[in-house]
Amino acid sequence: MTMALVLHRADGASVSTAFRRAPFGKDDPFARHREIAWEGPGAMSAGRTSFIGELDVASYPHIETIVVVEGELTLTAAGAAPLVVGPQAGVVIGCGTSLHIEAASRVRFVFCAAACEKPTRLGLFPLHADANFKPSATLPADVLLGPSPECRSDNVFVDDGAQYSAGAWDSTPYHRIVRPHRVNEFMHLLAGSVRFAAPDGSVLSAGTGDALFVPQGAPIGWESNDRVAKFYVVQSVQA
Repeated sequence: MTMALVLHRADGASVSTAFRRAPFGKDDPFARHREIAWEGPGAMSAGRTSFIGELDVASYPHIETIVVVEGELTLTAAGAAPLVVGPQAGVVIGCGTSLHIEAASRVRFVFCAAACEKPTRLGLFPLHADANFKPSATLPADVLLGPSPECRSDNVFVDDGAQYSAGAWDSTPYHRIVRPHRVNEFMHLLAGSVRFAAPDGSVLSAGTGDALFVPQGAPIGWESNDRVAKFYVVQSVQA
């Protein structure tokens, strides 16, 4: 099984991940621009998009978290002020949201989207690096290879029907064994660096500004030597 898929490198380096041009569902507003790296159980998709122009969407067809890596994307939900999303910032778009999308010049972003049976939370939910972090659960002692870290999170969006949660998270350094990943997880690193270990001993390194996707069940370890902060999306699906 794939350990992790690199969606973007902050230094502009090419990635080995294979992308395919395809829409996410029949009503995808970014259908002509979408590049999908992973699509799997639970109707979730992750990848990247490059876009310029304007779109009007009467009802956004799915839940989507967008993190801009280049340029600016302006999103205007019905009845709300425009939200400008630039590099190192993100937003969750609620399923069913009436939305105007505009990029005056080329914008590139990474995404993690999930299907929804019916809208439960309309609107735009911004993600910021200066999140309102609060203490969160840490890892069980039996998976740690060293001291227990101090973890914090800021959960800004939850959709129970899609089992989709998004927000920001940070942690002090820690080292964890290789084990099956418990959720589908998209992550965009805001600070720090991580070494992800595979069962064969190979290591994937990621640093500030990089974006990855780890499928549920993928065997992966974690080692960080400094504070790590990230935007995240997680989804738990039935095995």
